[in-house]
Amino acid sequence: MIETKRKGSRSIAEIPTDILGQLNRGEIESANLVEFLGVDRRKLIEHLMTQYDRKHYLQAILSKLDNLEKPTAGAIYKAIGDELTKQVAEHNDRELLVHFSTHPSDIVRCWATYLIGSNEELNLVQMLNAIRPFAADHHFNVRECAWCDVRKTIAQNLSESLAILTEWAMDEDENIRRFASEATRPRGVWCEHIIPLKQNPALGLPILEPLKSDSSKYVRDSVGNWLNDASKTQPEFVTELCKKWKAESDTPQTDYIIKKALRTLKKQNERSK
Repeated sequence: MIETKRKGSRSIAEIPTDILGQLNRGEIESANLVEFLGVDRRKLIEHLMTQYDRKHYLQAILSKLDNLEKPTAGAIYKAIGDELTKQVAEHNDRELLVHFSTHPSDIVRCWATYLIGSNEELNLVQMLNAIRPFAADHHFNVRECAWCDVRKTIAQNLSESLAILTEWAMDEDENIRRFASEATRPRGVWCEHIIPLKQNPALGLPILEPLKSDSSKYVRDSVGNWLNDASKTQPEFVTELCKKWKAESDTPQTDYIIKKALRTLKKQNERSK
């Protein structure tokens, strides 16, 4: 599969009817965030459960959706993921993950990452091995769900996770390198904070050091954001590390990371003048 080159709509109301129908049936990927948010996930899951002969899963899933107080895209994603996880466990349904893992729809592949991240039978190594193909997925939505859906397990097994992800930080694939950084951000976006990394961001240096002059902007953005997170609780650590990196690696790539890393501290200094 190659990443879609189709230009997405600028608003949900502008999504063409035929495109929306294909998205709701899982026949194509979303081309941008607007389309991702515009997909009717209720219609999509109904279509999937019919397609894969699992209509007996639907009543519980739809009931959960009907009981949502705030049916946002995130809440719907989680509600469906939780119920799918429950149904898969009750029916020992390992085949559904196989179907979802190679599905044409990026949203369905996101549910595959949810099934992996919520599988309590997997240990850390098994979970990271299972999530790795999704961390390298060609679609940005799937890559975001990949790190987000296993972050809780990473945080609960931090030392072992950092050791494994240090190897990922040196991978040839920029998406894998970016996963190593993004999944361990001290604060992250729309996710729980990792307290030990907020208190002692030096724990993340084995991952960050190989990336301090990365050739990929995608990776550099993540590293800069990682350090910007850390600057909110450990400003001296970030300041000193940026000085060290500037001395060791005076490159445009490192300068780019340093600028992103220090942006919150810069704003604070400007306000204090």
